[in-house]
Amino acid sequence: MPRISPVGWGAVAGALAGLLLGRWLGWAELAGAGAALGAMLVVCLLMTVGRERYVVDLHLADRRVRVGERAVGRLTVRNASRHRSLPARIELPVGAGAAELALPSLAGGEEHDDVFAIPTSRRAVVVVGPVRSVRGDPLGLARRRLRWTEPVELFVHPRLVSLAGSSAGLLRDLEGQSTRDLSDSDLSFHALRDYVAGDDRRYIHWRTTARRGVLMVKQFEDTRRTQTVVALSTDPRDYADADEFEAAVSVVASLGVQTLREERDLAVLAGPGRLRVETPPRLLDDCAALDVALGTAGAGDLGRRVAREAPEASVAILVTGSVPSVAQLRAGVRHVPVGTRTLVLTCALDAEVQVRTQGSLTLATLGALDDLPRVLRRSVG
Repeated sequence: MPRISPVGWGAVAGALAGLLLGRWLGWAELAGAGAALGAMLVVCLLMTVGRERYVVDLHLADRRVRVGERAVGRLTVRNASRHRSLPARIELPVGAGAAELALPSLAGGEEHDDVFAIPTSRRAVVVVGPVRSVRGDPLGLARRRLRWTEPVELFVHPRLVSLAGSSAGLLRDLEGQSTRDLSDSDLSFHALRDYVAGDDRRYIHWRTTARRGVLMVKQFEDTRRTQTVVALSTDPRDYADADEFEAAVSVVASLGVQTLREERDLAVLAGPGRLRVETPPRLLDDCAALDVALGTAGAGDLGRRVAREAPEASVAILVTGSVPSVAQLRAGVRHVPVGTRTLVLTCALDAEVQVRTQGSLTLATLGALDDLPRVLRRSVG
């Protein structure tokens, strides 16, 4: 349907006022002006009538890019009719803004290409499209929009730092560590107990059975596989500025990607829920959409969240900004399950690297993303 612009509605009001007042006052010139204005509006509306037959293709060279990498798209419009089309404007929304492209008159079957670049200076999920064609009159009184494509998402991933070898000690040192939970089958032998009906006969300890004259079976300690949980504060009050939060997201993304590459169990807690950890690209897609929001988990709540959503974690890495004090961080960490090795990473831009370890808790400060490998090595040491 044609849509009348605010200027067009002004013209409608002017035409009606001229006709009515001119007839009521007997002023022929005023009535003539109203009639002329009405006729002009009708002509403008007629210019929007008709439907062009386009085939529109919106293609992004790569739907996943890193911050600062070049993101290029291509828009192809083909006239699918046999007749020449009229010139038109193409609207291409890109994120919060929109680009307007001039579409010339096209012969039947003719194509027109436009190449465009998308800014990637900040981590984000940029929605490109939908592509719309706009037909209207030169005066801007009426126009008609037609939608031709669905929107496409461009994921601008956070910057990463390589952690190959740097995180090995922290992420692997609990692999196969025994717990105090007893089971009837595992790799770590613990003790012997009396046989109970239903026990697996493979675990009967025959030497002790022969010596005591009573069936005895082996009892084991459960060994646990390393599960790493990374929790990010998304409370804006924990960060001095937006750049500090960007650094924290990059830290979480770097840790998560390295853990997945080592094929280890991972949970990432950020924002209202968990991030997807099936593959590194999916994790980075979710990282691209992260933002601070009041009411979400802050530094003081991360320990509770780990205890609630990942109680079996053997390694917990909590990431926050520079605002929370050491006392606040220690208070929040108290809720992490006992036996979980905990590393609290504070992102304070341009600060000196600091690492303090006490028991199973390590508090570390890094002033830049490139400090992360060094912080992890010192945390293990």
